[in-house]
Amino acid sequence: MDFQDYYKILSVAPGADSETIKNAYRKLARKYHPDVSGHHEAEENFKQIAEAYEVLKDPNKRAQYDQLRGSGVQGAGRLQGEPAKQYSQSSFGQGRFSGFFSSLFGGAHQPTQGVGTHGSSQQIFSAQSTASKGQDIETELQVFLEDTLTTTSKRISYSFSHRDAQGRVSQVSKILNVKIPAGVVDGERIRLKGQGAQGLGDAPPGDLYLRIHLVPHSLFEIEAQDLIIIVPLAPWEAALGTSLELPTLSGKVKLRIPANSETGQRLRIKGKGLVHKDGQGDLYAVLKVVLPDSGSEEIKQYWQQQTGASAFGPRMEWRG
Repeated sequence: MDFQDYYKILSVAPGADSETIKNAYRKLARKYHPDVSGHHEAEENFKQIAEAYEVLKDPNKRAQYDQLRGSGVQGAGRLQGEPAKQYSQSSFGQGRFSGFFSSLFGGAHQPTQGVGTHGSSQQIFSAQSTASKGQDIETELQVFLEDTLTTTSKRISYSFSHRDAQGRVSQVSKILNVKIPAGVVDGERIRLKGQGAQGLGDAPPGDLYLRIHLVPHSLFEIEAQDLIIIVPLAPWEAALGTSLELPTLSGKVKLRIPANSETGQRLRIKGKGLVHKDGQGDLYAVLKVVLPDSGSEEIKQYWQQQTGASAFGPRMEWRG
């Protein structure tokens, strides 16, 4: 199977730190998410991006991958003895990881038995000729943070193998419109009764389980039911105070930055966090003073003028 260059997929250097990798994933995940992207290969691109991040965010997986990558195997194009195979043709959310990932990490994170096209008929169905309930199916559903604020409807598709009374195996595809309740959290499972694989004989079908995966946002971090956003400020904005428009999941709000603000200071915007059973969390704006590029002579002269014009000493408390 073809070697996957995870660094190239995320457009980061092999020596990139975890923050750079996370930011790259966030931007690409939102760009290629099938719910919003019009790109004809959005679903495939999104799967590759998710797989690359799954490996590179984990120090152990990344070290194992780097060892393989450093051996020069990528130049060969595919792993020795393996057939050329890309992602399965199952629906979005199924077959989340490629055969390359499975060969490297022992099949971790593959869907459970009965999901999509990954199990054989012997694995999925009982060999007994008597009636038996259909297998449950579990698949991952990617959800934007914005979509968790209200109940939303999503169209999903999935497939599974079915063996009839004569022993013939066929592939069954289903499309559903499902309601995703407000306030879903990462890792939550939603059960759709009777939407799993068909049963044998007169037995009922199994159930479909949707495991929620919240797509990382390019601006917001999650802290329980609250959201965190970093607000960069120029030194003069922090010193003199300013007003700005702050993005939230439901639009922009006015935020007043008080004078003499410092890096790390948190300003609370009530009711602009995530929805939960008791209401809605808050959004915290964390201030970060950002210095302009000191490469120009004008900037250097400006800072030199401030050094001579002010009696300010940032380390006064050090004096005995």
